[in-house]
Amino acid sequence: MILILLSTILLIPTLIGWGKISEYFLGSSLKGISGKIFSGILIISLIWTVLSFFIPLNIYMEIPTILVGIFFFIKDKLYQEFSVFSKKDYLLLLNISLIVLFCGSFYPYMIDHFGYYVPTIKWLTEFGLVKGISNLNLILGQMSIWHIFQAGFSNFSDPFLRINSIVLIIYALYIIERKSWIHLCFLPILLLFSQSPSPDLPVIIFSLLILNEILQGNKNISFLFIYSVFVFAIKPTMIWVPILSFLYSVFIIKSSFKNLILGILVVVLFCIKNIYTFGYPVFPVSIGDIGVSWKPNAEVLKISSQIAIRKTYDMQYTYAQIQQFSWLDYIKNWFFLHGIKSKINILFVISLFVFTAFTFRKKDKITTLICISILIKSILVILFSAQYRFFIDVFFVIFFVVFIPYFDKKKSLIVFSVFSLFFVGFISIPQLVKKHFQSFYLGNFMKEAKMEQFYKPAVYKTIDFNSYKIGNLNFNVAKKYPLSYETPLPAISEGYVFEHINAGIFPQLIDKTDMKKGFIWKTMNPEEKKEAQNVINSINNLYKQK
Repeated sequence: MILILLSTILLIPTLIGWGKISEYFLGSSLKGISGKIFSGILIISLIWTVLSFFIPLNIYMEIPTILVGIFFFIKDKLYQEFSVFSKKDYLLLLNISLIVLFCGSFYPYMIDHFGYYVPTIKWLTEFGLVKGISNLNLILGQMSIWHIFQAGFSNFSDPFLRINSIVLIIYALYIIERKSWIHLCFLPILLLFSQSPSPDLPVIIFSLLILNEILQGNKNISFLFIYSVFVFAIKPTMIWVPILSFLYSVFIIKSSFKNLILGILVVVLFCIKNIYTFGYPVFPVSIGDIGVSWKPNAEVLKISSQIAIRKTYDMQYTYAQIQQFSWLDYIKNWFFLHGIKSKINILFVISLFVFTAFTFRKKDKITTLICISILIKSILVILFSAQYRFFIDVFFVIFFVVFIPYFDKKKSLIVFSVFSLFFVGFISIPQLVKKHFQSFYLGNFMKEAKMEQFYKPAVYKTIDFNSYKIGNLNFNVAKKYPLSYETPLPAISEGYVFEHINAGIFPQLIDKTDMKKGFIWKTMNPEEKKEAQNVINSINNLYKQK
């Protein structure tokens, strides 16, 4: 807890300083100190994304970034803006911060933390963006801008990867400063994302922030649109946010095209980044082929697509079974999955119907645009992969729009207090989770609190590994563990090793003397097939050993 607090104390002034710098490009974007922080997150993320094409996001870039931010924070006396808060405001912020710090200090339990977040951050800090990295582990081709932001601060400021906890405290600062109390109702749920650099937390917070600004009549379209695109660039399933900002600019503000230019440039940057790491403009969709030599193998993409379809049904059916579904089966089986996900799917559809009826009844332009944006996003998600994690944000939006008139400070604090107790207990007493929420799969990975968490957040130890060679690639695979986590680079998850070999291919270095120049896939020759068989035998033998 103490070390996360120290990271917060260091990074908030840094972000405020960079928020001031961003005003030279975007004008006065959001009001107050929290507005500068969110602007700082935006500009640092975009600058680091550009730089990561050329250099690693190591301490030599982190330290100057911190020094520049703090310099502007002190030079422009931005600390004086904290004077707007009353003693009661500070007391509330302190209580929220203590809850966030406590929850953020627990062991990470999301599977993506070990197979996606940490490996991505390792690559970014050691090499930056790497061409064709998806040929090594397909999931690494995503390289979310949020992980670029986390990677840049992971060397010194936030080595335990608790940037989401810091963002939650910043969110609390925004709520108190803007007196937008309904946001307090969302904070307890977001505590579940505070232990890992999950992109889900920032996109939910940033989308609610944009939604609030639109409902409050913010006319700075240039900022709203670029921030909306930024949210999309972090997680493309949030496509409704830029759609809403665009519709708002056209039909409500009637803004000129020039105010959209910066946002369009961010879209271009996002597509270039994906083409560089994945081979196509939007991960993981193989649409928009421009013929780059480092795009993933078609068979690997096919397997990934099949898994995405199976995940729609919570892996409860084989791909062959799903292919035999009639249209009625597609709908029925999605609604009646075993476990809690079935209930989430049903609630999702009911919520859409209720919100659509609410929109027709209200007959308000902005609410109508929000509804259209949400429906477009929902249709796209259902068509591609209707996994609950891709539409969880819709519940936040609908609740926010429908109930914002009813939640004053008192009601919001009551909801916050009750649900904070529930979710703090949920995180800190995993045995109860495993007993009473058996269908919550991630509960199996939760661990009880330890005394050391009061000064240092809990992290898992590095897993031992073996080194192998196929062709010109020397690589590492974790021992008897399916994910790469903190395995020294270049690391490949054992599942991808088998997947590549079964397809008769294997990733190779474009330049065997320089890993930064990237990876391509290559059909294995007879000698490489022998090497591959030795790798398979070695991995399988590990599981036979006691």
